[in-house]
Amino acid sequence: MVQAQSAADARAAAQSRVRLELLTELVRKDLKVKYKNSALGFIWSLANPLLYLAVFTLVFDKLLKNGIEAFPVLFMSGFLVWNFFNLATLSGTGSVVGNANLVRKVRFPRVVLPLSSVGFAGVHFVLQLGVLLALLLVFYRDAFGAQLVLLVPALAVVVVFATAMALLSSALNVRFRDVEHLLEVILLAWFWLTPIVYPVTYIRDNLAGSSPWLFRLYMANPMTGVVTAMQRAIYVHPVADGRQILPSGGYGFYLTWLGVAGVIALVLLAAGLWTFRRLQADFAEEL
Repeated sequence: MVQAQSAADARAAAQSRVRLELLTELVRKDLKVKYKNSALGFIWSLANPLLYLAVFTLVFDKLLKNGIEAFPVLFMSGFLVWNFFNLATLSGTGSVVGNANLVRKVRFPRVVLPLSSVGFAGVHFVLQLGVLLALLLVFYRDAFGAQLVLLVPALAVVVVFATAMALLSSALNVRFRDVEHLLEVILLAWFWLTPIVYPVTYIRDNLAGSSPWLFRLYMANPMTGVVTAMQRAIYVHPVADGRQILPSGGYGFYLTWLGVAGVIALVLLAAGLWTFRRLQADFAEEL
């Protein structure tokens, strides 16, 4: 009995190593394909957030005069984590369909396909966040303090949530090809329903008094909890020039809603894993 259990444990460990190696190779392959023959390579990963930063700073900070001190810092601290979620979800949605030849011809754990998309997006996010923190170290040194601890739970929640979305959408997209197109539209609306361009206090001040349940519903969006925590971790000052930019009074607000987001993400992850395992047997026929 003991020997049988040891053998089963050894097989499980071997299978885990194979999955991890395969996942690593798929992420490496995606990165090589994307930047093959590119002179600037990974520098191109900064082009998207920098363009958004320039446009939104010009429109909301300079033209519309939102009056938010250090608006680019507030914007980028939320936008980068949104960009990770958006890229992981969209690339994950098409991961199985995009590797149809591999799925039809080779037997391997299909789950690594959407997971590799999350890993691919994660590499870009780490590079972009590293550049942002390096710039802050030069121009905004106050950003480095105890509040950075919020990065840990915020990043943990968004990784789980992005993985859940990638698993669920990739499986459904094999059978229902409209999922990918529908998700693009949903994510566009989702972006504006998340406090990236505007502070969450704008929504709180307009809804909390007259319709508290609407504000709670708004905060139940997992990306709202993640983005506000990221902003609090990096933007530092909840009150700037006498204006309430972010909820103050400690980290309770952020940890509470990160907890809610974490529960939602875990439930969705369980649903995504169940759906993927249920449908993967038909992937080869559907493709």
